[in-house]
Amino acid sequence: QVQLVESGGGFVQAGGSLRLSCAASGSTFSSFAVGWFRQTPGKEREFVASISRFASTTYYADSLKGRFTISRDNAKNTVYLQMNSLKPEDTAIYYCGARSGTLYRGTWSPDYWGQGTQVTVSS
Repeated sequence: QVQLVESGGGFVQAGGSLRLSCAASGSTFSSFAVGWFRQTPGKEREFVASISRFASTTYYADSLKGRFTISRDNAKNTVYLQMNSLKPEDTAIYYCGARSGTLYRGTWSPDYWGQGTQVTVSS
């Protein structure tokens, strides 16, 4: 098992930046691929980005490429999401999720979730 705690959300004006962190505990962090997802009221949770166990592979939602960057530091048991040029439509609760083993494109989904962190972007 792994426990995940997100942080770094907040209120920012359009065009600004935020860096989210996902801190893990409980198991060998490098055993887990990790992803970021987001959700707004009334909508399904959507994929944002994911990263493999040793950061050799990353995937992004097509609409977010070039603005968001996912990275990880296994020595600190932490995955980051750097968000630049934020837009009001990026407003959401951002969740990190983890799954043991190989990351793959498409139907990959986490087994473990954090509680989420709110990001609000004003116009």
